Amino acid sequence: MESILKAIKKQKIPINPAIVISNKSNAKGLLIAKKMGVQTAVIDSSKYKGKRLLFDKEVISTLRRYKVTPTNGLVCLAGFMRIISPYFIKEYKNRILNIHPALLPAFPGLDAQKQTIEFGAKYSGCTVHFVDEGVDTGPIILQEIVEVSRNDTEKTLSEKILVKEHKAYPKAVELFAKKKISIKGRKVKITS
Repeated sequence: MESILKAIKKQKIPINPAIVISNKSNAKGLLIAKKMGVQTAVIDSSKYKGKRLLFDKEVISTLRRYKVTPTNGLVCLAGFMRIISPYFIKEYKNRILNIHPALLPAFPGLDAQKQTIEFGAKYSGCTVHFVDEGVDTGPIILQEIVEVSRNDTEKTLSEKILVKEHKAYPKAVELFAKKKISIKGRKVKITS
């Protein structure tokens, strides 16, 4: 999130950040957003246990209050470790981005770096993708690669991937904002 907001401030991304929403009041991203002059909101997910749809409707209501609509908005997930309901995805179809610390479709879900190390993969990286109803299954926009060394641990691999994430995610948002992305089926086409 911070990398995206910094790229916006440097005017590399022609987009106006409307709001940063977290489901946890102690999320570091809230402080970063406030320091950068972006509005924030907390929607405590613990109040919605077993009621994912109600939680998502509250998030959508908040997005709309800040003029992030299904026709003109973009929702970027960053550190948001919740599965979004089909209702939310349908409302913001092809307008929700996520970043995953692996080269999808390999190693989706939690603990991607650990999965990579345990599998013995030689390469890993990150993937920016559109969010669909599956877990890390949406159309892929960009991928960045890192080499996995014999001595890598989950921590060192995570650090290498994070460097790539900070470049790939802002780039994908920029491409979206400049209308350089089109989707046909599962394939994302990027125009220059």
